[in-house]
Amino acid sequence: MITEQPAPVGALAKAATLIEALPWLARFHGQVVVIKFGGHAMTDESLRRAFAQDVVFLRYAGLRPVVVHGGGPQISAHLDRLGIRSSFRGGLRVTSREAMDVVRMVLTGQVNRDVVGLINQHGPFAMGMSGEDAQLLTARRMRPAGPDGEPVDIGHVGEVESVNPGAIGALIADGRIPVISSVARSDDGDVLNVNADTAAAALAMALRAAKLVVLTDVPGLYARWPASEPPGAIVDARPPEVISELTASALEAMLPGLGGGMAPKMAACLAAVRGGVPQAHVLDGRMPHAVLLEIFTDSGIGTMVVPDPEGEGP
Repeated sequence: MITEQPAPVGALAKAATLIEALPWLARFHGQVVVIKFGGHAMTDESLRRAFAQDVVFLRYAGLRPVVVHGGGPQISAHLDRLGIRSSFRGGLRVTSREAMDVVRMVLTGQVNRDVVGLINQHGPFAMGMSGEDAQLLTARRMRPAGPDGEPVDIGHVGEVESVNPGAIGALIADGRIPVISSVARSDDGDVLNVNADTAAAALAMALRAAKLVVLTDVPGLYARWPASEPPGAIVDARPPEVISELTASALEAMLPGLGGGMAPKMAACLAAVRGGVPQAHVLDGRMPHAVLLEIFTDSGIGTMVVPDPEGEGP
């Protein structure tokens, strides 16, 4: 007599996870997903390995991942070693010509090669590029307004003017995973440091991506931002609440109150959805396998920005 053996509990849980992923696998099969890799996930070795596994899993699952990376901690560490002072305005690094040489060397020569190597431990997929290569990114110098409304010179910092995605399209068609450092050239040949969040948004629009995913060091966008109260204010003892989903118009209304590094991240999400990307997400990159949890689970994590319903918004 043959008796049925109950399936191990762990195996059943794995099967349930795979079944939960099925509709998302079907929805995003063959679609481009642009992922901005940065923050703590870039400096913690276990998180770096988990990120590389996630990206390769997407590739094997039939998605087309494109990685855009920053390298703020690595740049700051190298500038410190050279005795070059770092400063920031509005979440953007003030970049002198001397600092720009370091930024270019670290992003393209060190960080890019490290990310490519991590991914390629799982197969010959990743190809490193700079925004300078094949005129992928063309940028112009940024001169943001200061407190008095006058333009402020923040050095060799650029904002993307145009994207030439032909080289990336060829890599994707060949089954590769493009890994892009956020350095660009201007029309007059100046090399510029481009914020990786905004570079990722520009690439997501140009590639008609199904998603933009931005990894950061917080669980998402808080309903009360910043989470701490100003001096003298009545302290709200409630834990900060993460907004799971909001429209482009709702985010636009919140942007003036955002500070530090969160402002360019949320501005990038807003630009992406206003530029035709169906969804933009900010995830906590300190959580292992955050990318897979967002894409392949029903609940998702972090904050998702979506376009305004028809008839609403600008």
